[in-house]
Amino acid sequence: MMSGLPDINSPTLLAGKHVLVLNWRDVQHSQAGGAEQYMHEISKRWVQNGVHVTWFTGRDVGQSPEDVIDGIRILRGGGALSIYGHAALRLVRTGGLLQSGGEFDAVVDCQNGIPFFSPLFLPRNLPIIQVIHHVHQEQFRTRFSPPLAAVGRFLESSGAKTVYGQRSIVAVSPSTRLELRKLGFSGPVHVVPNGTIDIPEEVAARAPHPTIAVVSRLVPHKRLDLLMGQFAVAVRSIPKLRMDIVGDGPERARLQQLAMDLGLDHAVTFHGYQPNEVRDRLLSRAWLTASTSASEGWGCSVIEAAAWGVPCLALRVPGIRDSVVDGRTGWLVDTPQELGTAMVEALTALSEPDSEAVVSAECREWARCFTWDRSTRLLTGAVLEEEKIRRDGGDPRSFHSDLSTLVRFVLPEDADLQSILHRTDEVAVADDGHVAVLMKGRDEFEAFAAMQKIGVTSAELRSAGRTTLLAGPGSAFTPADALDGQ
Repeated sequence: MMSGLPDINSPTLLAGKHVLVLNWRDVQHSQAGGAEQYMHEISKRWVQNGVHVTWFTGRDVGQSPEDVIDGIRILRGGGALSIYGHAALRLVRTGGLLQSGGEFDAVVDCQNGIPFFSPLFLPRNLPIIQVIHHVHQEQFRTRFSPPLAAVGRFLESSGAKTVYGQRSIVAVSPSTRLELRKLGFSGPVHVVPNGTIDIPEEVAARAPHPTIAVVSRLVPHKRLDLLMGQFAVAVRSIPKLRMDIVGDGPERARLQQLAMDLGLDHAVTFHGYQPNEVRDRLLSRAWLTASTSASEGWGCSVIEAAAWGVPCLALRVPGIRDSVVDGRTGWLVDTPQELGTAMVEALTALSEPDSEAVVSAECREWARCFTWDRSTRLLTGAVLEEEKIRRDGGDPRSFHSDLSTLVRFVLPEDADLQSILHRTDEVAVADDGHVAVLMKGRDEFEAFAAMQKIGVTSAELRSAGRTTLLAGPGSAFTPADALDGQ
């Protein structure tokens, strides 16, 4: 935060407080993924800023019941389903979770399809924030028997709405927020995207021949079989095309057999799980990455590739459509059948050095928007807003709007900017000295009325679409026309 601007959501504002995180797994669980990394990176930064953080999470084979990771106290108990019963028993006697006794100051309740239903066991005035990466309604239908699927869909929707009520939710993307609205959640839903890897100072020379790199768990819902089929179409036009697949999972043997059946065993290399440095080396030399997922909360691997200047070709589906800016950091298509042709067109465009340089620069600028420090600030702001509502008896419906407005103006010398900001807003200073504020939950009329309260009578206001909301007010990537689609 630049000098002179209000520090409305610094993690230091939670210093000295105790935060409980309920999460299905911790970062050292054998099946830990993006959801665990998300909450761990934020928790780690909270600890670094003086916050006491305790996790309650499931216990993997070989894991101890208690641990400390990066200063975070970890309590473990229960398996994939029994964790919810263990958590309920622990929450009933909350003091047993705190080494010093007493109560927690806030709870971050991470929902992975099945909620923890923590409000049933905790004081009504305790700030509780749900963190939701994506909605599982379709996964329940396709991966479980009809009776179990019905139970899962109920718990995630009607059950959660009844228990959590108007309590705030954090969604990792506008797509997830939209899916929650479709389920009928009407309280505040704040968008807090994932961070990503540090942007490399230099990008390595790419492979001499067109190469696609895919970093993914090899599981059914990633639908890499669709990618393989369309890759076969592209190879007919680009005989030297190659694909590196980094990752492992239960689908690996089937996908390897499919590659052989399609005559692609010479063109596709399955690298299995690789350490970060190997993964990054393969990404950095790629021309393109790709995604055929039916739905995601957020495209973590898409943004990691973008950090190396590698664009993405993907289906226009929830989560991925947020992570790819169509025509700038990659290309989106509507059906799997379009991928093969689009792959050829994208690689042909990228064969031109000037075009490749422009796309690579756009990708890196886009990835630069997503840092774990920013994610920490935004989640801190959501906690502070919920704390204010619980403390002061505020009306959560004041945040019912999902509209946001980007405001640029010259700040009067004696103006009290902080007095009109929400903790979830973002503030930056542009190169020309103008202040830029991304006002969350307010349309242009409400934003201008707020400006007038501090003596600003002239301001540039634009409705913020998906890309602007994700990029933030200080990014050079924020489009000139902020209304870039919802």
